[in-house]
Amino acid sequence: MIGSIFLTLALVAGLASTIMYYLTFRGQENTLKIARVSYHAMAIFVIVAATLLLQAILTHQYQYKYVYEYSGSGLSLGLLISTFYAGQEGSFFLWTFFTVVFGLILQQYASKRGDLEPRVMSVYTLAASFLLMMISPMLKNPFAYIWSEPNFIQAANINPAILNMPFMQNFFFQDGQSGQSYVKMSSELHAMLVQSGIAINDFIIQGKGLNPLLQNFWMQIHPPILFMGFALSTVPFAFAISALMKNEYKEWIKQAFPWVLAGSMVLGLAIMLGGYWAYGVLGWGGYWGWDPVENSSLVPWLVGVASIHTMLVQRKSLQRHDSDGIGEFARTNLLLCILTFVLVLYSTFLTRSGILGDASVHAFTDPGKSVYIFLVILILSFTVLGLGMMLYRWKFLTKQVEPYKNLLNRELALFTGSIALMASAVIVIVGTSAPLFKTSVETKFYNDMNLPIAIIIGLLNGLSLLVKWRFTEGKEVFKKSAFSVGASVVLTILMATLGGVHGLMMNILTFASAFALFVNIEVAYKIIRGNKLMLGAYVAHIGIAVFLLGVVGSSVASDQKALELPKNEPRQAFGYTLTFKGYHPIENGQKFGFDIEVAKGNNKKVVSPVMFFSQFNNGLMKEPDIISELSKDFYVSPVGFDDGSQQQKGSQLTLNKGEAAQFEGAKITFSGFNFPKDAMNTMMSGGDFQIGAKVAVEYNGKSFQTEPLMKAAGGQKEFIPVEVKDANLKIQMEGMDASGKVNLIVTKLDGQAVMSSAPKEILSIEASVKPFINLVWTGVLVMVLGFIVSVVRRSRESLA
Repeated sequence: MIGSIFLTLALVAGLASTIMYYLTFRGQENTLKIARVSYHAMAIFVIVAATLLLQAILTHQYQYKYVYEYSGSGLSLGLLISTFYAGQEGSFFLWTFFTVVFGLILQQYASKRGDLEPRVMSVYTLAASFLLMMISPMLKNPFAYIWSEPNFIQAANINPAILNMPFMQNFFFQDGQSGQSYVKMSSELHAMLVQSGIAINDFIIQGKGLNPLLQNFWMQIHPPILFMGFALSTVPFAFAISALMKNEYKEWIKQAFPWVLAGSMVLGLAIMLGGYWAYGVLGWGGYWGWDPVENSSLVPWLVGVASIHTMLVQRKSLQRHDSDGIGEFARTNLLLCILTFVLVLYSTFLTRSGILGDASVHAFTDPGKSVYIFLVILILSFTVLGLGMMLYRWKFLTKQVEPYKNLLNRELALFTGSIALMASAVIVIVGTSAPLFKTSVETKFYNDMNLPIAIIIGLLNGLSLLVKWRFTEGKEVFKKSAFSVGASVVLTILMATLGGVHGLMMNILTFASAFALFVNIEVAYKIIRGNKLMLGAYVAHIGIAVFLLGVVGSSVASDQKALELPKNEPRQAFGYTLTFKGYHPIENGQKFGFDIEVAKGNNKKVVSPVMFFSQFNNGLMKEPDIISELSKDFYVSPVGFDDGSQQQKGSQLTLNKGEAAQFEGAKITFSGFNFPKDAMNTMMSGGDFQIGAKVAVEYNGKSFQTEPLMKAAGGQKEFIPVEVKDANLKIQMEGMDASGKVNLIVTKLDGQAVMSSAPKEILSIEASVKPFINLVWTGVLVMVLGFIVSVVRRSRESLA
């Protein structure tokens, strides 16, 4: 209750601060102090409420529904703290927390820059107030009591001594299919417990726990940084609106620029930390799968980075023009800063409204009608505010600027680069929004459409540094680019011949990335002995070029192979000798590590990919293990384990979507899963669901379409096979994973044994080599370093 009170007080203080700041902007006297005090009060209330929620999590106060739903007593301290943002309520709360805290810094920043504070803070505080509305007692309140609405709790999480009391029989339910028992928690049961003198914490002794996919070190870091990026995206929006409020566009670009850089840096880092988590946990061997949740964060980042380049042009033009000019691309910059925040809100809508529940492995489930409506209101409110203010000032903003005199100037190169980034954002958002229109796109759509854009960005990255502001002679560009072009050609040839990077478009992308790399290194080398704060942009561009080279190498030159490893029988893959040595329990027997000796020459290492059955989502979880070397990773992802019992029944097949395998003269092709509507939501919430695998069988010139099923009901999983009598086959699904693979058991209907040898323990894995993967991570770190240097430089310039 006390937490809800603090959040409500914070909302009231936030609204009061918004109004007082606006009145100050309108010329009211004696309102600025009230606005500041109100903002600080809001911040204090939010910080206190966050502390209360964290304390409730750490002390296992299961009277709060949120604490029960997402935490448990068996989690380590780090994971327990991460449950703060494991659900809708907590993640909104974390976003709100960072928004409010960054607002304190923004307030100090704005108060030192003329009349900026009332304008910027009125908009910023309005955004913070909207976020507070989301976690208010009316919507997604993290302090809601577990009895506030009927909720079924597994009897295993209830104190056995209380469970046997006579009054409990009215609230006790048993699932006939699964045999599991539940207690219906409601206000009526709570009243009975209070009457009996029983505290909720003595009644509920264990929480549901944390989703196993989130039980990873990087998930303790990735979400907080992502929400920092979301919070920082509010600042450029507030600056853009504040400029429109005053109709003054010379100062805002200088004042907002450090915040745009900081927000882009933080959001970019967060996105790639999510990629690193996917690479190390999900087991599908990649760091980017064009998952809708990934995409929805990428789009505002692309728009934010696009705005950086056009803001540079406006800054430069303002230094040249007379005092009446608004600078080149002023309208573009205002629009991009507005869109960055609006697209963060749109991203939130896509991932929190339940729309992507069936399309993404980590979207949130349906939050309910009221939250859905509020999210729509949230997007519309700030879209109308931003675009409406631009329309209001459109006449003034259309003031003519001096036309370009030739095509070879830095302004046009930077603008074209921004257009390319915007084009990529449009492609990604169109594909990501496809589920809204009851359709979807394949990852090939994103790859094919973005490849030429990446080439353009790489070339423009280098070219923009070779041309001057306003005018450049063509022969001068040719002369200055000689070294970079030559070095890029050499590197492209080396990556093609030694690195295995083949394909015309990929070779061109390699050249474009290398060109950007060498041009930036050349420029950075020339200025490194001067003012090192000038290096930021070049270091960031070097990081992006290295990242692109890593993307090319790790995607094109990667190779993978499915292997079955009988225990103690060596198998060869990519020059390594792999021997499955057995498995061992870890984490008190809740998981199992499968030990594989990986030998190359005299060098031997052991990798231990992990598999375990999760009661949380009623599925088999798989975690890869990786041997990292300087030039590549050797990646081992577990697929399945046969203790020998399945070998008397038939063969185990692991197939990717579109992949086929031969069995006893039949061709068996897996074409995808049949996910009924809401299956993903139901699976993630532990409910009953059914999934089919679409399998085609070709035998003796005939084709047969089949669909073996996996049903989960009441916590029990059942596999329903199909029979193809003409081919004498029975096909049963054994499992599936997030990367889209299916595990099938294929047997002969006449009972004839396929295997004649003695049963063996067999571990099925997918081994792969990932050349140049470290360039991806190195590029990201270098890019972030460059952003940090730029933020420091532009922050100092904002006071000039």
